[in-house]
This record gives sequence, structure tokens and C-alpha cells, in this order.
Amino acid sequence: MAITNRQAGAASVLVSTQVTCMLPVKDMVRARRFYEEALGLVPLGAKPDGKFVYRCGGTELALFPKPEGTKAEHTAISFKVADIAAAVAELKQRGVVFDDYDLPGFKTVEHVCVLGSERAAWFRDPEGNILCLHEDLA
Repeated sequence: MAITNRQAGAASVLVSTQVTCMLPVKDMVRARRFYEEALGLVPLGAKPDGKFVYRCGGTELALFPKPEGTKAEHTAISFKVADIAAAVAELKQRGVVFDDYDLPGFKTVEHVCVLGSERAAWFRDPEGNILCLHEDLA
């Protein structure tokens, strides 16, 4: 698909912006405990609209209350790490439980699956959101 000059100009407005990932949570107290204690994220604080925000590298993660929750069947967030084995080990020590798979063409070994040019490992937060660690191989 060719990008026109107009499209390229519009896209350039977003190139240097900060991205905030929004995750719905049913139970803010439970979710905050997981993100702060199990994942070790440092809270930035609550917003007037009820969101609770964390800084992750150059992005923000915002938990927002949603009483009925949202059950996505895809990865909601993937954290890029330099050493996935070390990251998995650290999170396991903090109580994170990783998902394991044994499917044709998709198998985890010690919680990690090699997918082309990256390694990845998945886990869920207490709200059911699917989270991922990934390490680029190239």
C-alpha cells in the first residue's frame, strides 16, 4: 500500500508522541497489587477519571475500572526485555504464573516460545488480560 504525502504528513504528528496502553480492570485494588508487587511497576498515581497510571520505559500503562471487565483473546501488552530467561525467572519469583503451550508449530520450553525473530512468554493478570514478555533475536 502506497503512502501519500498527505498520509505521511499526518502520521508524522504521532511519531514522537507518548503511547498509553489502556487496560480494563474489574477490581482496581487486586490489579494494582499485581502490577506493583508481582510486576514491580512504579505507580505514577490516580487520575481524576478513575484511571491508575504506571510508567514503563517511554510509555504509560493505565488501568481503568470497568465493572464488567473485558475478556480479550489476544495479547494486550508485550514488554520488550533484553533477556527473557532472566525476566521470566524474576517474575516467577514474584509469583507470576506463565502460560505454557504445546501445539503444532507453537510450543513453549521453560515458558518461552521462539517465534521467528523473537522469543516470547505469556502470562495473565488477575483480571484475565493476556500479557507477554518478548526478546528480539535480531
